[in-house]
Parts: sequence; C-alpha cells; structure tokens
Amino acid sequence: MKKLRILLADDHALMRRGAREVLQSRRGWKVVGEAANGTEAVAKAKKLRPDVVIVDIGMPEQDGVQATRQIREALPGTRVLILTMHESDHMVQSALEAGAHGYILKSDLTELLIKAVKDVIEGKRSLTPKVSEIVVEGFLKAKNHRQQAEGKEIRPTDREIEIIRYLAEGKVNKEIAAELGISVSTVETHRARIMHKLGLHSIAELIHYALRHGIVASPR
Repeated sequence: MKKLRILLADDHALMRRGAREVLQSRRGWKVVGEAANGTEAVAKAKKLRPDVVIVDIGMPEQDGVQATRQIREALPGTRVLILTMHESDHMVQSALEAGAHGYILKSDLTELLIKAVKDVIEGKRSLTPKVSEIVVEGFLKAKNHRQQAEGKEIRPTDREIEIIRYLAEGKVNKEIAAELGISVSTVETHRARIMHKLGLHSIAELIHYALRHGIVASPR
C-alpha cells in the first residue's frame, strides 16, 4: 500500500511535534519533512514532492499564504492544508485564493486534522465549522451582487459549471485545462467571465455559490 507522504510547515517545533504524532498515528501515513518558515516549506515541497503540505500562516520569511501559492504553482497535484490560529475572513479568503484545499484551526488539531487530510486527498474541501461560518459571512457581504445576478435569471453554462466545480475543489488553472482539454488562457477567460457574470469577487464567494447550488457537496 502506497504511503501518504506529508510535509509539515510551522515555525513552532512543539506544534510540528504534536501534528506529527497525530498524523503518524494513522497506518500508512508518513511525515517526510518539516519546515520552520515559508521559504523552507517551498524548497522542501519541491524537493520531496509530498502528497499533502500542512502549512501555518504566520511564519517568518514568507507567510503561509505566499508559500501556498508557490507550492500550488510548482506542484499542482500536491494538496495544501492550512493549520493556523488565525480566524479572520481576510486570512481565510487569502488562503483559498492562493489555492489552499482546506483551512482548519489549531484549536481543532486533535479532533479534525486526520479528517481534514483525508478530505483533501479525496479531492474535497476541508473547512472546520468555524471557518465555514467565516466563508458564509464573507459571501453574504456580496448579497446585493448575488441577488442582482439571480434576479436577472443569470445562470452559468454547463462548461462554466464544470469550471466552478473544479475551482471550488481547489484545482488551479493548469489542472483544469488538463482535465477539460483546453488551454490555460481559455480557463482564465472562463474564470473571469464566471466571476463577473455571477457578481462574485473571491474564491471564498465562489465556493459558497457552488455549495448553495449543489455544484459541490457541503463539507461534513
């Protein structure tokens, strides 16, 4: 059975040790490396090519959002899970925009870390209940735009629904282009058109739209 290879990135050694113990309690899961800052996380991810990178946001040199963006660009098949103490809607939105597949709080580490890793490996989003609330609240701030779009009976096409699904699942433009057999620039054009058409302004809002309309399953 192929081992699940995980990289941990957090500037606190004690937190890395706790996460390592939780993760390696699962048979077949192995922490193949650790990083204490964002720059090191990107370098080790490129070298080790793990299945999952677990990243804190508040790290020196590069923060977790910058590291996530670089890891996703370099390794589209690697799943990135944010594990942090930050609960602000700005942080959640920034992480999702950077390509993170999940966002859980350190206070939920022992209860939800295993499930979060399993979810992102299966291609799902993993958001803790608190973070899901933050995503919803952020989406509701754009209520007028959504009502305007839906009031005019504006609906995405079948192709746009496919792209919405892939984006909500955390795939980057390059992955979507490969899945659909189209160019990256065509994906970018579809993405821009979708956001404008539906009155959305962030990936967090797009995720909530996808959940609300049954395009992707709600995180459990």
